[in-house]
Formats: sequence, C-alpha cells, structure tokens
Amino acid sequence: MENENLNNSTLFEKITIIAKHNKKKIIIIFSFTLIFIFCFFAYTYYQKEKNEDISQKYIKAGIYLSSKDFERSKAVYKEIILSKNKFYSSLALNNLIENDLERNNEEILELFKVVEDIKMEKDLKDLVKLRKALYLIKITKLDEGKKLLEEIISSKSVWSGIASEAIK
Repeated sequence: MENENLNNSTLFEKITIIAKHNKKKIIIIFSFTLIFIFCFFAYTYYQKEKNEDISQKYIKAGIYLSSKDFERSKAVYKEIILSKNKFYSSLALNNLIENDLERNNEEILELFKVVEDIKMEKDLKDLVKLRKALYLIKITKLDEGKKLLEEIISSKSVWSGIASEAIK
C-alpha cells in the first residue's frame, strides 16, 4: 500500500516520506558535514597564523643579524628550522650557513636532516641537497658531497646543470 502511495505522489512528497524514514541518518550526515567544514576552516586558519608567526620570526632574526646580535639571530633561525616550515626553514638554514652563525659542522648537518625531512616539491628537495653537497665539500667531506651531486645529476633535476658544474 505504501509503495502505491509512493508511485502516485509528487517528487516533493516522495522526498518528504524518505526524509521522515531516514531522519537520524540525515541528521548524522549533516552533523558530520558541518563538523568537517568547521575543522577544515579552523585548520586553515591555524596554518595561516602559524605561517605569519614564523615569517615574523624570520624578519626578527634578520634584524638581529643586521644589528650584529649573532646569538639571538642564530637561536631564532634554529627555531624556524625546527618548526619545519616548507618555505622559511630552508631560508633560515641558508642564512645560518651564509653568515657563519653556527660553527659546529655536526649541528649544521643535523639541521640539514630536519629540512630534508620536510614534505616539499622535488625541485626544492633537490635544491636543499645541492646546498648540502656544497656545504659538505666546503667542510672537506668531498666523497659525501660528490655523491649527493651525482644523485642530483642522475635524477634529471632542474639543478642538474649546476650540480654537474660543481662536480668539476
């Protein structure tokens, strides 16, 4: 009898009947959808705030560096690296190396490991490898540096040309 009523009724009435029978399921699906949307926007907001905070720290470290406060600058750059930010961590590591803020080679190599473990595009990872290879060559670990350069060359990276020039 109910099937006959469903066949004879309008689309709106059919939807109303189905909604009444599946009220709990609809409420649960709607609730999960709202929770998912809320979590997505909250996470996006959190990431944006975190990125802004790290960018402010990067600027602060640059100010410390320009005012010759090397210890504070080094501490902030290390903090940025350990935050594992895709963009600022590699920049901070480059500043540490370029300005000779950290003299402990093992510490620099540990910081390279942190940056290498960050999820980023292949080209950026290869750039970090190239930078590490050049650093290894600088500190007279020639074999390790050349091995990294050869990896970059064999991977047909955009940095292959620079790596082959450096290996000569």
